[in-house]
Amino acid sequence: MDKYLLVVMGILMIGIPIAFVSPTGEIRDQPFIPLFYVSIGGIIVIIVYSSYKQKKETQRANRERRRKSKK
Repeated sequence: MDKYLLVVMGILMIGIPIAFVSPTGEIRDQPFIPLFYVSIGGIIVIIVYSSYKQKKETQRANRERRRKSKK
């Protein structure tokens, strides 16, 4: 996974507990539900994108390897 995506994922993972815990350390009466869902959605998007990117890279490497073996 790209290091920038790891930084963004870390920030999104920090956002999940922030949605439920106030800055004073107490559990919120009304949690920030949109923050929670956006964080979860962002993490899912990053995972799907990185797996898609890895799959395309593997396909390209396999194509190159097959091309070299035919020569």
